[in-house]
Amino acid sequence: MKRILNNARLVLADGLIPCGALEIDAGLISAIHTQALPPQTPGCEDLNGDDLLPGLVEIHTDNLEKHLMPRNGVLWPMLPAVVTHDAQCVAAGITTVFDALAVGDLEGESVRLDTLHTAFAAIVQGMEQGVFRASHLFHLRCELAYPGLLDELSPLIGHPAVRLVSVMDHTPGQRQYRDIGQYKKYYGKKKVGWDDDTFLAAVAQRQQMQQQYAGKHKHSVVALARQHGIPLASHDDTDPQHIAEAVADGVAISEFPTTLSAAQAAHQHGLHTVMGAPNVVRGGSHSGNVAALELAQHGLLDILSSDYVPASLLHAAYLLVEQAGWSLPRAIATVSLNPARAVGLHDRGQIAIGQRADLIQVRRHAEVPLVQQVWNAGRRVF
Repeated sequence: MKRILNNARLVLADGLIPCGALEIDAGLISAIHTQALPPQTPGCEDLNGDDLLPGLVEIHTDNLEKHLMPRNGVLWPMLPAVVTHDAQCVAAGITTVFDALAVGDLEGESVRLDTLHTAFAAIVQGMEQGVFRASHLFHLRCELAYPGLLDELSPLIGHPAVRLVSVMDHTPGQRQYRDIGQYKKYYGKKKVGWDDDTFLAAVAQRQQMQQQYAGKHKHSVVALARQHGIPLASHDDTDPQHIAEAVADGVAISEFPTTLSAAQAAHQHGLHTVMGAPNVVRGGSHSGNVAALELAQHGLLDILSSDYVPASLLHAAYLLVEQAGWSLPRAIATVSLNPARAVGLHDRGQIAIGQRADLIQVRRHAEVPLVQQVWNAGRRVF
């Protein structure tokens, strides 16, 4: 059924239409009008001058974890948890979700280890049964120093919905946790019994695991990703040497570089740089790493990820306009067009004829942009 979204500010990839209209037919954008249509036009819906944006594309969200274990030690039923996560993403304007499932964890008992395969199965079940509002795909995050990584990864990586693989190493003393004090501060909240001796013993154990497993695991993961034609991302690059290693591995995306020098090296080598939207909203990194806004001001930010707060994605894009002086189309591209193209999705991510009608209506507010409606392939889902 044809639908017309009228009287909206259309945010295109290359500019704005201050007051126009957009037609949807068979789930695709079929026409774009540079002026609003008469209100009596059949099938016309008045958007009251609000912004009309492409649906947001989220390529790295850990949001599902908090729904799988809403309280420490309490596992929630799988499909209800996934459906709630899906609804929260859509309410934030996200129409394509890459569920970032960690394959392995250095911290021993964790929700990640306990729920990997059951969560994967529940998401597949939701896809097959059509219960989701957003489109879901998988991002498998491979913890290189985890001994059982390859055994956990092998049965999952061949699924057609796996569209991104990242290699990560959370061993203390390097990358995100090059400052051991930051590592202790973060994980000490979970490891209540850590004193100085047990903490140092835990650090030594994790470093030994890294020496034993990380190198050979990375070689195997890179080979598997190439075999299946899946884009690769690196994680928490800290210096130009990390970027050089990533380039040698065929990595296309640098997720959350921790320093300006790493982001500069990534840019020089043509990698897409991803930073956390919470970093923008909060005004800096919770781990003491480089601020996303600083990278934006240097022209080194390509993609935003909501990471652990879905609502941060849209908010951060609008903040780039206010705080980095970006145009709105450029800012919105970091949460739509750029992530879509970085992972090989060419049918969505911008308002253009022939693209999927993944769209969000946003009302501008002094403190936070407000999502009014969301459409996924032309179907209203919020």
